[in-house]
Amino acid sequence: MRLGQTSLLYFLSKIFGSLLGALATVYIARILGAEPLGIYHLVIGLVSWLAILGRVGVSKAITKRVSEGSDEGEYVVAGTVVIISMFVLVTAGIALFRSQIVEYVGYPATGYIILVLFVVLLNGLVNSLLTGLHLVHISGILSPLRTGGRALAQVSLVIAGVSTASLFIGHLIGYFVVIGIGMYYIIHNIPSFSRPKRHHFENLFDFAKFSWLGSLQSQMFSYTDIVVLGFFVSSGLVGVYAVAWNVAHFFILFSGALSTTLFPEMSSISAQNDSQAVERIVEQALSFGGLFLIPGLLGGAILGERVLRIYGPEFPKGATILTLLILANLFMGYQDQLLNTLNAINHPEIAFRVNLVFVGVNVPLNLVLIYLYGWIGAAVATTVSVVISLALAYWHVSSIIEFNTPIGEFARQWFAAIIMAGVVYTGLWIENTYRILRHNVATVLLLVSIGAGVYFTCLFWLSLEFREAVDRNSPIDIPFASRWYFISLLSDQV
Repeated sequence: MRLGQTSLLYFLSKIFGSLLGALATVYIARILGAEPLGIYHLVIGLVSWLAILGRVGVSKAITKRVSEGSDEGEYVVAGTVVIISMFVLVTAGIALFRSQIVEYVGYPATGYIILVLFVVLLNGLVNSLLTGLHLVHISGILSPLRTGGRALAQVSLVIAGVSTASLFIGHLIGYFVVIGIGMYYIIHNIPSFSRPKRHHFENLFDFAKFSWLGSLQSQMFSYTDIVVLGFFVSSGLVGVYAVAWNVAHFFILFSGALSTTLFPEMSSISAQNDSQAVERIVEQALSFGGLFLIPGLLGGAILGERVLRIYGPEFPKGATILTLLILANLFMGYQDQLLNTLNAINHPEIAFRVNLVFVGVNVPLNLVLIYLYGWIGAAVATTVSVVISLALAYWHVSSIIEFNTPIGEFARQWFAAIIMAGVVYTGLWIENTYRILRHNVATVLLLVSIGAGVYFTCLFWLSLEFREAVDRNSPIDIPFASRWYFISLLSDQV
């Protein structure tokens, strides 16, 4: 399967899963309100931090070593042993600080935390093996299954009258479903499971000692602000912030799909010392890293209040937060591609330094800015931290690999997004003035659909690279695509 098609399949799977999760969240928010969602996301954020201790970078190291194509069975067993051992240690710590955890969360969730931690670690192991075995498309399909199972279970339990506990039980059900399916494919794609030797553990450790901070950076980007907010604001505001974060994170899914798909390919190419092939992949990854994030930023700034209104009357006050978080995700989308490159070409020590800077900046900024400015400070701290680490990652990658930064492609995407923003803003003004639809959900869906159509139509006209990517990776022939060639001679000068 071609890389673009694999990325697209993975992305569409993520999109489908996110939509299922969003629909469930809308229902739960309207029935239970913001406070239970705030408690739920505090627990998930806390588990994400604890999972870093449980994995210590082993999941990424397993992906790297398995993707190299030798001793797969030994690395699977070695990685599993390490992860289970760390889970036992972290669980002991949770039991020791049980009362403090309950006081922080505001809900007796210690048992749920241990169970969620277990399935998160096991799911991370399964995903790392699927990626290392070049089964990214399977991993992508499991994502909407997990989200769909979680959403269905949560909504069913809420309908049955279960309150906050329904969110945790549904979360566990979704994970158990996909773990079972993922293990089936792993068992059938690994020739044998063998007892690992000492050097297998050492090889995992050699990579994990640098890559663990990458896991920390990823989780800090997603949850530091939420975890720190838990000390300063109510669970209700945490719930509003978490909903805004989930909407913003929706736009980075394609960038994440690119990173996940390209890692084993760049790793394999790097092992063959084909630097030119790696350069081409890096340029393409950067070209499409902001494909959805750029229009998402402008669209979110215009429609943010309307989108959050769908979740209930408590949520529109997070509109400014939503715009800032989409901006943070835009920068993170490009940074993901660069750090992915560093790890794939076997320079985890450099990725470690970049992540160390992010960690060193993110935590103090969150503490200071949240204390001074509340949840606005949380969003600003996250954005500034990503910008600093992005600049550092770009400097390191450009010093190792000679690649051309696709400035022209960035400009074309921004130009198409600005045209889209003008159309969407005009449509919103018409609706606000004349009240044609008089229904918020219908207005949002119509304007988003029109905006997406305008953006991709403009980009198709402006960008030869985008047209070629669509033509290469479409499952059917697009005969009209070649007719745009003469237009590209003019448009690609833009």
